[in-house]
Amino acid sequence: MELSPLEKTGILIEALPYIRQFYGQTVVIKYGGHAMLNCELKQAVMQDVVLMHLVGMRPVLVHGGGPEITHMLERLGKKSEFVQGQRVTDAETMEIVEMVLAGKVNKEIVAQLNRIGGKAIGLCGKDGNLIEAAKQDDGGQDLGFVGRVKRINPDIIETVIAEGYIPVVAPVGVGAEGESYNINADYVAGELAIALKAHKLVLLTDVEGILADPRDPSSLIPTVEVARVPELIEAGTISGGMIPKVQCCVRALEGGVATTHIIDGRLPHAILLEIFTDKGIGTMVVS
Repeated sequence: MELSPLEKTGILIEALPYIRQFYGQTVVIKYGGHAMLNCELKQAVMQDVVLMHLVGMRPVLVHGGGPEITHMLERLGKKSEFVQGQRVTDAETMEIVEMVLAGKVNKEIVAQLNRIGGKAIGLCGKDGNLIEAAKQDDGGQDLGFVGRVKRINPDIIETVIAEGYIPVVAPVGVGAEGESYNINADYVAGELAIALKAHKLVLLTDVEGILADPRDPSSLIPTVEVARVPELIEAGTISGGMIPKVQCCVRALEGGVATTHIIDGRLPHAILLEIFTDKGIGTMVVS
């Protein structure tokens, strides 16, 4: 549908107070799911991030890459194994994970951002000891080199932002002996948001947000208070892969991040719709 010049002006006017409010503010975006696989959605996400940067915001992009890792493992004849949604990562698999995330996916995103007028730099947790990690220990099956964030050292991110660049972060952490760890990108995004004193944390997902009825896309819950999270998990309203995303939001809020959002990355320009419109989209988790 073609918009009239007046309608286009109305959109800009609606965005103006948000541009003013978020000028100079850090927004951490976790980029993953279907938005990384569909060419149109990829382009839309890149455009959103570049626009945010050009109007004075400080976007930081943290990406996943599970399907690409699985595809590369298949090409090399190595079968993927998962336990409760987490990839079992032996030493050989970790080499492939690091190669795909830090060497392929990360650089492709950087190139896309630069191609459309952004200034982006790719990083992983080993750069400047950005993400210090330790082996994840849940008391169950040994998942190998699956890690948890031990500490974020944000200096390199702050330096990159101060020089006018958009940081793009691969969720590979570094251990005490220099070993690499595969870390859930949601958790990396949440911990980065805390360390950077971000104003917003935005998680792109493959659903509309938190649904009162998982079978009914129209049952979106627009706002969830932290105090309600345990009861919603107990009731099964928050379940499966949504649990770590919500836990990530709760942790970020407790760490000082002002607002957290879980939005539908399958919708073109979802990030702009959330940040620059009165109605917004998805679910906002609030303290």
